[in-house]
Amino acid sequence: MTLFPDSMRAVLGESILGRAAKKGLLEINCVQIRDYTDNRQRQVDDYPYGGGRGCVLMAQPLKACLNYIVCGSEENRRRVIHLSPQGKTLTQDIANRLVRDYDHLILVCGRYEGVDERFIEACVDEEISIGDFVLTGGEIAAMALADCVSRMVPGVLSDEECFILESHWDGLLEYPQYTRPEIWEGRAVPETFRSGNHAATERLRRRMSIERTMDKRPDMFEKLILTENDKKLLAEILEERGLIEKKPRIKVKPCKAGRNG
Repeated sequence: MTLFPDSMRAVLGESILGRAAKKGLLEINCVQIRDYTDNRQRQVDDYPYGGGRGCVLMAQPLKACLNYIVCGSEENRRRVIHLSPQGKTLTQDIANRLVRDYDHLILVCGRYEGVDERFIEACVDEEISIGDFVLTGGEIAAMALADCVSRMVPGVLSDEECFILESHWDGLLEYPQYTRPEIWEGRAVPETFRSGNHAATERLRRRMSIERTMDKRPDMFEKLILTENDKKLLAEILEERGLIEKKPRIKVKPCKAGRNG
């Protein structure tokens, strides 16, 4: 639900999501709110009660637009989401829940000074934000949410690993990626990645993910639940940085048998 459907179609109809829509794996509709106003001038906003700058989106065209969408859909597992800086910040966990629990998401894009609160109270199930900042409208936030959720619909990406190995899926940031050439401006691809040893490569990637999360997102790292193998990798990182004392390796020599032994 937007005042700028053409702009949104131009973005959401391209690349991976566009191809998925053509295959019938998902459907993305950008509906013009202005088409559902009962005002002859197609007015959708008015001055706020109590004074103040700007205008507020009116409840009537929003509700009429929503009614049209709902009447044209047979989905029962539906969620109406208002993109708002007052909502919960979008995370991978929220995106996972939306793609798992719902078949139909209706995204309401606010504009101007906001949306009449009565529409939010009566019709919105959830408010979601993409960060602690303000945009000129909800379109960018809605496209971000649509992209994040749609790419996890089965069949949209070639394989599930395309998203379960990426940043935030399991609480870690993704490991570094490299491609040809092997050496670029004096910087070489790590030897392990070129070795063909898949076990060693996976181990290094996991370690890099842990290290990268610890350095770049300490807030995420604090919440991380480490496996026993992860703890060993973390110990290696800390030892190399001199943050913990390296444990000496103890060699056990076999005892010589005694005269009676």
